[in-house]
Amino acid sequence: MIRVLVADDHKLVRDGLKGILGAASGIEVAAEAASGDEALALVRAQDFDVALLDLSMPGLAGIELIKRLRLERPKLRILVLSMHGEQQYATRALKAGAAGYLTKDAAAEQLVSALRKVAAGGLAISEAAAANLLASARGADLPPHSLLSDREFEVFRLLAGGRTPTEIAAQLRLSVKTVSTHKARVQQKLGLSSTAELVRYALEHDLL
Repeated sequence: MIRVLVADDHKLVRDGLKGILGAASGIEVAAEAASGDEALALVRAQDFDVALLDLSMPGLAGIELIKRLRLERPKLRILVLSMHGEQQYATRALKAGAAGYLTKDAAAEQLVSALRKVAAGGLAISEAAAANLLASARGADLPPHSLLSDREFEVFRLLAGGRTPTEIAAQLRLSVKTVSTHKARVQQKLGLSSTAELVRYALEHDLL
C-alpha cells in the first residue's frame, strides 16, 4: 500500500485528490495538510511513501518546503502538483529533491500513474522538463533568471506578481530588509532597474 500525504491549502482540492487517489487500488491517503508547516509536522510524526505537494501554500512552501521535507525524511518521495507551469518551477523543484512535477490541469489518470511511478523510485516529469534539467546540469546556455537562487526567484516572481516587499516579507517569513536585498540582487543579475522592468521580463519569459 502506498501511503500518501496530500498537502494543499484549498479543501476542495484536497477533497478532489482524496477522491481520485482513494478510488485507485493500492493507494491510501494517510493524512492531509493545509499548509507547509502542517505538512512538515506530519512528516516528522509519521511515515509516508509519497508527499503530494502544492507549491503555493501559507507559511513554509515552495522549493524551501521540498528541501526541508527531504532533510527530515531523505527517503520520502515528493510529487509536486502545481498551478505553475513547468517552465516556472519544475527544474528547481527537481533539483531541490522532488521526484515528479505535474500541473493541476493534468488528468486524473496522469496523477495516479505519476504517483505510482514516483513511489516505485522513478521520475515523473515531461520530456521538456527532463531536457531543461539536463541542459542545466551541462551548464548549457540558460536564461538569466536561471542564475537566481531559489529564494531570489521566489521574491522575483512575487514582485512581478504585484506583491509589495512588506507582503513578501510576511509570506516568506523574512524581514523587509532581507526582501529588499534579494530584490536588489535580482535586478543586478537580470540587468533591470525597476519593478516595472521585472514585470516585463516575467511576462516575456512566461514566468507569471
